[in-house]
Amino acid sequence: MSQTDRPRIHLRPNKNAQPLRFGAPWAFADTLVLDRRARNLAPGTLVVLEDGERTPLGLAAFNPASRIAARMLSRDPDEAVDQAWFEARFARALALRETLYDAPFYRLIHAEADGLPGVVVDRFGDACVVQPNAAWAELLLEPMVAALRTVTGVSTVVKNASGRARALEGLDAVSSVLAGALDGPVDVPMNGAIYRADLEGGQKTGLFYDQRPNHAFAARLGRGRRVLDVFSHVGGFALAALAGGAQAALAVDGSAPALALAGEGAARSGVAERFATRQGDAFEVMADLAEAGERFGLVVCDPPAFAPAKPALEAGLRAYERIARLAAGLVEPGGYLVLCSCSHAADLAKFRTASLRGIGRAGRAAQILSTGEAGPDHPVHPYLAESSYLKAVFLRLDG
Repeated sequence: MSQTDRPRIHLRPNKNAQPLRFGAPWAFADTLVLDRRARNLAPGTLVVLEDGERTPLGLAAFNPASRIAARMLSRDPDEAVDQAWFEARFARALALRETLYDAPFYRLIHAEADGLPGVVVDRFGDACVVQPNAAWAELLLEPMVAALRTVTGVSTVVKNASGRARALEGLDAVSSVLAGALDGPVDVPMNGAIYRADLEGGQKTGLFYDQRPNHAFAARLGRGRRVLDVFSHVGGFALAALAGGAQAALAVDGSAPALALAGEGAARSGVAERFATRQGDAFEVMADLAEAGERFGLVVCDPPAFAPAKPALEAGLRAYERIARLAAGLVEPGGYLVLCSCSHAADLAKFRTASLRGIGRAGRAAQILSTGEAGPDHPVHPYLAESSYLKAVFLRLDG
């Protein structure tokens, strides 16, 4: 379809178009002229996005029901979005991952940063899990999946429809296997350990690849020490630490299925005799461990996003402070503490300040050793701070 046939949406006259010209991936609804014609367009419609003077800025996917009303797909307003278009983007993303990793276990598509706004694809060997978190991607799921299979050669593709992002786009929460078949959880080798990922019923896509480099760094700190992995999911930090020579590890999580998978991973990694789990509320478990006089050489806390958006920021920072206070009390003198946040709204400075306040209130002195972020299979879009969401602060505690 040429741009003469596509609907046109334009910025309000007083809105600066320069960020979009320079590569910004979004236009919010309050920056656009949304007349009756625009509001009647179906979510996911491909449009020509124009500046306030009606000069084309490029091709965008439009959703009048979303706060992110326009997502840029191309600077060429005439470009066809078909299977070949998807294949080109998948091939570019695959080339990067094959440069970075020796085995096909990684995040293949990190949304806007890989040129597919609102789309996440994680690869697990011969299977991929796709999260089409934007209306345009849901509409074009068939050519997207066909392109994915053509480029990667995977036989199984799972659609994961969980999470708040789809709800914000007006999409359903129905997940399904789109191609091939699964026979239970799959093995994922990473950092010397073998993890078990449930691609159909697990959290998000089944495993969090973003913490891979932070798992590795923490494993060095845990050598010869007892490790406590709080909010462990399927044993992310604990199994890496055991593979790296930790004396023992205790994984704490509220999900029994996640801890069961962690146990399976420990068995497959040959470290089951040094691994234990405890199900329960993380705050309560940490308080109970402190009351029992337990101390660990390495404590890691990797909670869910307590501040996913600005309205939750203050409450989220208080939660991070509380976690730091409880966790610091469980670290032996000279031991290590790793605190993580995946909250978009809490930047590194705010998160670190809240964490240090909690450590201080626990009566502990700290050295900051390093700050970690997501691995390189989660590239950062230079005009989208949200794509740099993960923070990990590594500390040594005295006293």
